[in-house]
Amino acid sequence: MPEALHHLGVKDALQGLREDRFTSEALTRDCLTHISRLDPKIQAWAWLKSEAVLETARSADHHRRAGKQGALLGVPVAIKDIIDIRDVPTRMGSKVFEDYLPTLSARVVHRLEEAGAVLLGKTVTAELAYFAPGKTRNPWNPAHTPGGSPSGSAAAVAARFVPAALGTQTNGSVIRPAAFCGVVGYKPSAGLISRSGILKFSQTLDQVGVFARGVADAAVVAGALIGHTPDDPDSLSDFALVPKELDPRPLFQPPRLAAVRSPAWHLADADQQENFARNVTALRKAGAAVEAAVLPDAFLQGHDVHRTIMYYEGARSFAALQSQHRESLSAELNRLIDEGKKISEASYYAALESRTRLQGELNDFLRRYDALLTPPARGEAPATLEHTGDPVFCTIWTLCGVPALTLPSGLGAHGLPLGLQLVGGYLQDARLLQVALWCENVIGFQGRPPEL
Repeated sequence: MPEALHHLGVKDALQGLREDRFTSEALTRDCLTHISRLDPKIQAWAWLKSEAVLETARSADHHRRAGKQGALLGVPVAIKDIIDIRDVPTRMGSKVFEDYLPTLSARVVHRLEEAGAVLLGKTVTAELAYFAPGKTRNPWNPAHTPGGSPSGSAAAVAARFVPAALGTQTNGSVIRPAAFCGVVGYKPSAGLISRSGILKFSQTLDQVGVFARGVADAAVVAGALIGHTPDDPDSLSDFALVPKELDPRPLFQPPRLAAVRSPAWHLADADQQENFARNVTALRKAGAAVEAAVLPDAFLQGHDVHRTIMYYEGARSFAALQSQHRESLSAELNRLIDEGKKISEASYYAALESRTRLQGELNDFLRRYDALLTPPARGEAPATLEHTGDPVFCTIWTLCGVPALTLPSGLGAHGLPLGLQLVGGYLQDARLLQVALWCENVIGFQGRPPEL
């Protein structure tokens, strides 16, 4: 018996649509039916279209029959609820924004629409993309966090509600929830994807990312989003060495990899450390040259540098909001703003200078390898709904703005997913995706949440 349509990933869905084996309307309707059955338990959605989105799917089918091309034509996609869609509520996980209705869509939304994607709705985020969790549960076990801040996006892809979803990362908010929910999370190089129309937490650190069920799927979605836009001065111009094609091709020979136990290694659970060792062994047996490597000592200060930048910029992004709505904000967010206000301008600029030096050191370190390997999180998703887990294994790579990707790579003692994080050189996204596809094929993890 063929698998239900909602189980299809992006590339399989596109192939089925091109071959007329089903329509976008049928695919979208099957996703909606599955959501209605399972989302009362998962609670991934902040706002969900229904009949309106079926009309969008029918329009995609019409365009396909008329010969129109689109990188995501007819494929359902979800959007983290800090990303504006015109005339759709953007509540950002905060009651302060309960009535906020954007009049313009974010640049990434325009690009998804231009690619023909069917925007199914908005997914739950932690409060203002920071710490206080939303209502979403982990599809593998609803007593466990799905991670944050784009908890709904990670859970929606894991639960087979959509083939792909967008999120953002200021510290670990794409890689960690993807690892916790057993899906692929891909954070491209900083500047590849415009942040126009997205809540600004940290101008320096915020980066857009993709959740999908496979490496090639994530590459297709990200590829539809990249490119310079004048309304985001930090998006890279077409004159930069921006990759034009992300869809990974097979490697001609096994990759050269660095197994890095970052400064946070001692914080990893035994299960995560053992899984990492198993993954490294499997990659070596498949022919990869995997060298145990240690980051330069300069990276010991990386987490402090990141915290200074994040808190300083976050405090200034949210200062006016706090002055008007302090009682409506969580204690954790108020604490960040209060602490960030106390950071001096001199300390902030010193942190920015340290960041620049670390970017150079990491670039030099990575010249010898196609990618480095490291855990994406401490271990399985914690058995709590009070917080979303520790981003410590993502901090350095976010700080440096390099591309990072996590693969589901095993199960822990409690039957929840564990991941393997790959990190590439700045703007070496195409190479990283090639390497990740090779590693994905070697590791071959096929696990699903129990109800699926």
